[in-house]
Amino acid sequence: QVQLVESGGGLVQAGGSLRLSCAASGRTFSSYAMAWFRQAPGKEREFVAAISSSGAITKYADSVKGRFTISRDNTKNTVFLQMNSLKPVDTAVYSCNAAPSLMSVQAQQGYWGQGTQVTVSS
Repeated sequence: QVQLVESGGGLVQAGGSLRLSCAASGRTFSSYAMAWFRQAPGKEREFVAAISSSGAITKYADSVKGRFTISRDNTKNTVFLQMNSLKPVDTAVYSCNAAPSLMSVQAQQGYWGQGTQVTVSS
């Protein structure tokens, strides 16, 4: 079992940056693909970014390409989401997911963290 704890959310002005972290417990972190999802009030949860277990492959939603970067440090059991040029539409609760493959993590399978709130003011 994997336990995930997100941090780094907060309030930022449009155009600003935030860096989210998702710390995982357990010794098998390096075998999991990881992903970030977000859910805005009244909307369904949506895919943001994913990274393979080795970090060699990354995928992004079109809405965040060129602005967000997902990365991981397997020595620290942590995945990151660097968010630049933030917009008010990025306001949401951001959650990380751990699953055995990129396909399964993008399918929202696996383990979830509790989420961290990101609010972007105009």
